[in-house]
Amino acid sequence: MKNNPLIKSVMTPFPHSIDIDASIIDARKFMMSHHIRHLPVTDNTELVGILTDRDIKLILGPDFDYPSQQELSVRDVYIDTPYIVSLDEPLTNVLAHMVEKHIGSALVTRKGKLAGVFTSTDVCRSFYQFLTEKLSSNDGNDAA
Repeated sequence: MKNNPLIKSVMTPFPHSIDIDASIIDARKFMMSHHIRHLPVTDNTELVGILTDRDIKLILGPDFDYPSQQELSVRDVYIDTPYIVSLDEPLTNVLAHMVEKHIGSALVTRKGKLAGVFTSTDVCRSFYQFLTEKLSSNDGNDAA
């Protein structure tokens, strides 16, 4: 049996982040231009939370202008209690926690500093790679 992989082997390293005092307009534009749904939030380079596209949509409502985007900053919307794990956390622990808590991402740190992000997209990519390896090693000659 293979060892339980660590989160650092499947995370997205060196993720983008945004300052807590940035405007929601800037955050939305940044997330759209980089095709990301989870954005770590920093305050003077210290990791303080996460901003998700879902949180932005919930706060702005269906017409995306109430309250006014010009009035809101990341500070008004971000989640200040994100799921944070260390680089050496076993992947199974992270997956179990994400399933149990119904969350779509984990922030990965090294000595308290942001090192990566692990999202549901990373889960899909890792599972795809796992299946591809398993299926390619099966030559179809297995007896039933």
